[in-house]
Amino acid sequence: MPDRQAIPLKSAVLFGVLTGASGQQKRCNMQVFIMRHGDAALDAASDSVRPLTVCGCDESRQMATWLKGQKVDIERVLVSPFLRAEQTLDVVKEAMSLPVKTEVLPELTPCGDVGLVSDYLHVLAREGVNAVMVISHLPLVGYLVAELCPGETPPMFSTSAIACVTVEGDNDKGVFNWQMSPCNLKMAKAI
Repeated sequence: MPDRQAIPLKSAVLFGVLTGASGQQKRCNMQVFIMRHGDAALDAASDSVRPLTVCGCDESRQMATWLKGQKVDIERVLVSPFLRAEQTLDVVKEAMSLPVKTEVLPELTPCGDVGLVSDYLHVLAREGVNAVMVISHLPLVGYLVAELCPGETPPMFSTSAIACVTVEGDNDKGVFNWQMSPCNLKMAKAI
């Protein structure tokens, strides 16, 4: 997959702090769309190769279609290297326009380094990035919301759920805007 690039996140954060984060900072409010992967099969050789189920593909497509309707313009995509997260990204790309290049981050695996991911997102905000999509796993997705928004309890994420957090480039405290799940969408349609 040539459009996916693995990057050493510690180096990227340090580089961002030493270069783009000093001097000519653009400092903008950046929206972070944090998505949990779709429903995945339980039977696999290892956790990292669990594929999406048909339901997982359908729910991810439904959420991507809904997000597209919110008129978001994603500039950067960060994804876990685990199969189910990358397959979720493939389904999302079918439903909405996303950048061609994707950053594959080992720190986005289930027990990844949420502090380092948060630091990197703050670097991106200081660089002037307006919107980022992060596709990851439990428990990291909930912990990432709490890390970006001090004082927030880590929210639960059903499969394919998306949370939106606003991160300010010059402030360490983000704002938890909303969370939407496939179940929420079904309930909204029933009303």
